[in-house]
Amino acid sequence: MSLLDVRNLKKYYGAHKAVDDISFSIEQGTIFGLLGPNGAGKTTLLRMITGIFYPDEGQINFDGRPFQAEEDILRIGYMPEERGLYKKMKIGEQAMYLAQLKGLSKSDALDKVKNWFEKFEMQSWWNKKVEDLSKGMGQKLQFVTTVLHEPKLIILDEPFSGLDPVNANLIKEEIYQLAKRGCTIIFSTHRMEQVEEICDQIILVNKGKKILDGTVQGVKQTYKKHQFTLLSEKGIQLPASSHFSLVEEEGAAAGSAYTIQLTDNSSTNTVLEELIRNQVPIYGFSEILPSLNDIFIRLVEGTHATTRAFQQTAS
Repeated sequence: MSLLDVRNLKKYYGAHKAVDDISFSIEQGTIFGLLGPNGAGKTTLLRMITGIFYPDEGQINFDGRPFQAEEDILRIGYMPEERGLYKKMKIGEQAMYLAQLKGLSKSDALDKVKNWFEKFEMQSWWNKKVEDLSKGMGQKLQFVTTVLHEPKLIILDEPFSGLDPVNANLIKEEIYQLAKRGCTIIFSTHRMEQVEEICDQIILVNKGKKILDGTVQGVKQTYKKHQFTLLSEKGIQLPASSHFSLVEEEGAAAGSAYTIQLTDNSSTNTVLEELIRNQVPIYGFSEILPSLNDIFIRLVEGTHATTRAFQQTAS
């Protein structure tokens, strides 16, 4: 069942189309990556999902019915990239205040704040002010205040910014646990390696439009180039073939790693049979899948090139 269903969403600022006819669905318990370069429309999209902005056109359904900001905002946790903590307020008081704003009673808020502070080893911070915290410590506090009321939808915009590897891993593990408990998470970041590691599904937006949508593995399969790594002896002569071509050779621990490109309609079985027939030692054979970073750059640069070509044609 979809927890969040966005249909034909549009938001304009004058002639600028910040979000231009974007649709997608997110299943409950999914970690969903929202990707795009600066100015792509990600922030505007998130602000409409959280009820901060109203769409000019389109529909947002939350938990099976039309989104109602006044009611549904209590079931959403939003951690924006621009942090929203009160610098002069004590940390314990601030966590309690924000928990009660999300509908928790004072006693429930106290129990949950204490539990999260213990989990993140933040007990000694209770009477400190936000302005006395490092960026990483402030990030941990912001995360806690985002999730402690147990929202159904959690939106995290650059949640690992400023965190050291230990604390980044701590929050990453909590994200996994929240998803296992049925929370749906929208994860927005510029760090593609984090997306590959964490997310189940992604959407890529650029210039207000959706240009990619699917599972991480499905997207990588779609944009693969049918290249393979062959591990064999160093300096071996690969046979001339109509089924593949040599792209490059690199040194490997026990010989060399050869990158080969399969020709159209050639199968891995055909290539392996040919290599064996020509007595090529095979220590390993694996498909090369593109990284999300490679796909991101390829698609975004392709969009820019198309836009430039259109503008030149129009002029």
